[in-house]
Amino acid sequence: MGKKTTIYDIAEKLNLTAATVSRALNNNLKISENTRKLVQETAAEMNYEQNTLARALKSGKSYNVGVIVPRMDSNFFASVIRGIEEELYPKGYHVIICQTHDQENLETENINSLLNAQVDGILMSITNAKSQNKVFGNLEKKNVPLIFFDRKKQIPGVSSVTIDDYNGAYEATKHLIKQGCKRIAHLSNDRSLEIFKNRFLGYKQAILDSGLEFDESLVIETRSKVEEGRKSTKMLLNMERPPDAIFSSSDFTALGAIQEIKEHGLKIPQDICVVGFANEPFTRFMELSISSVDQSPVEMGRIAAQVFLEEVSNGKKIKTEKQVVLTPELIIRKSSLKTPVLANS
Repeated sequence: MGKKTTIYDIAEKLNLTAATVSRALNNNLKISENTRKLVQETAAEMNYEQNTLARALKSGKSYNVGVIVPRMDSNFFASVIRGIEEELYPKGYHVIICQTHDQENLETENINSLLNAQVDGILMSITNAKSQNKVFGNLEKKNVPLIFFDRKKQIPGVSSVTIDDYNGAYEATKHLIKQGCKRIAHLSNDRSLEIFKNRFLGYKQAILDSGLEFDESLVIETRSKVEEGRKSTKMLLNMERPPDAIFSSSDFTALGAIQEIKEHGLKIPQDICVVGFANEPFTRFMELSISSVDQSPVEMGRIAAQVFLEEVSNGKKIKTEKQVVLTPELIIRKSSLKTPVLANS
């Protein structure tokens, strides 16, 4: 068995001190980016392996970060996690992923488990904004950074990375109005969560700004599931004056809406237009591609990770709070395009 490479071997090869090599391997910002890159590339060439336990004991960090999401069967949350990992892995962090399945008790269990695992921080999308979850106070007491992404709770001193849900919904609804739609229904979700409240408000304001009548009966609060989209759309189509468009707060409910519309023998978009939210991959690849609002999930994950890294670099000295809001993009496809202009891919 060959001799293991040490930081002294790397230091000798590069004519640097062992202390400089150690700092560079730990991404110490006092070391120039060029030197850090050189040391890390040389370490990789020499098959150097860091002793993570020794590193953790020396630094007081576990180099583990918890990520909590409502579910993993969504491309949106999977993409956010990808962005987080892409940002944190090169800095030596490992990501522990937990799911809540939108259940508050699981959210509490996940946070407590991550605290027991002594993670260096938690990045999460919450389950319920109305809950008075005392576990968030435990994070502050233990000085564990908490960063919200997508779904957030208003807690003083806690940073968040979201998108402009209001503007995304406003633009989606205005697009439907430009297609000649006048009775636009909205498949909403739990409006105690800020993201769904803002999507509803953006939809409503676009209707009012266009001089159309806002009809509360066209708004149905549902859940982000295909079968829920079908059930809600069936109710809408059975109305005395059914809608000529549906703006859904979720791509999954939009998919259910499309299935139900087809079952009723109606044509999309000729009889009724549909727009979703999230730009899930299936929206692009269906025979009838679905218009949707893209949320830049990978970028959201990267920025959430960057905010975390800033907080841990500040340590206990400075408590910063950042509210980052990303700009959404409406992707127009066949499901809502009546006028003869090119749809987005």
